[in-house]
Amino acid sequence: MSERTRRGGAGEYERATRAAKYVLDRTRLWPRIALVLGSGLGDFAEGLTNAARIPYAKIPHFPRSGVPGHAGRMVVGGSGGVAVAALQGRVHYYEGYSAREVVFPVRVLAQMGAQAIVFTNAAGGINAAYGQGALVVVRDHLNWQGTNPLIGPNDPRFGPRFPDMTEAYSKRFRQAALEEARRLGIAEHEGVYAAMHGPSYETPAEIRALRTLGADLVGMSTVPEVIAARQMGLGVLAISCVTNMAAGILDRPIDHEEVLRVGEQVKQQFAALLAAIVPRIAEAISPVGTAGKA
Repeated sequence: MSERTRRGGAGEYERATRAAKYVLDRTRLWPRIALVLGSGLGDFAEGLTNAARIPYAKIPHFPRSGVPGHAGRMVVGGSGGVAVAALQGRVHYYEGYSAREVVFPVRVLAQMGAQAIVFTNAAGGINAAYGQGALVVVRDHLNWQGTNPLIGPNDPRFGPRFPDMTEAYSKRFRQAALEEARRLGIAEHEGVYAAMHGPSYETPAEIRALRTLGADLVGMSTVPEVIAARQMGLGVLAISCVTNMAAGILDRPIDHEEVLRVGEQVKQQFAALLAAIVPRIAEAISPVGTAGKA
């Protein structure tokens, strides 16, 4: 993208609209729920029915991720009778994208008609009560990425200049997720996610500081996307998979292969939870369903 685009110049809304139209022209579904699937967690989209699968490279203006564990495509299909659009992978600030470019896919999902969005990510566990593979519903966040995707000119068609973040993560969605986890026999966890810009993992001293500030989890994504989603009025749920314990919690180094390995180990449990949550979210928004286009 041009420097003008990076700085939020005119046309961002039109680019998102064009990208959304490109995707909608290739499916008979109107997705009302969106999912962003993080490192090693993209397999859920493989189970969607009547699916259209579109590589990011083909979607106009769409940023592309080069991170292992991110397939780099959008899948529009059905889950439990509900039309959804799932992103298999995301781009990150540490890849050199601006914060505005990082959230562009969320803008597109909103332009496609999504009213709610579920973010997933691989995270480091700070809270010692978590073990590797724990699924944690995000209650709140700390933005330590040093930027915000709303910096720069504001297009009011996306939403207000100063969006409220008091309830960034929907209480109703969180409660539904915890209830479904309990029903499925998955340990119930809820916590605060701290977003760092990476790509290096945190030091033990940084993790101690984050723990003091109230963080239970740490990662390198999600928060900019949540800010953009809330500006546009989307209901938000976020679930972290604890793929590793944060630096200094265990006496061993951290590597990305471990992140992908643990994601692989919990993918069936994770998919079952998402499949149970989607209809619950659909109950809370309108219109819903897998209705085809007129």
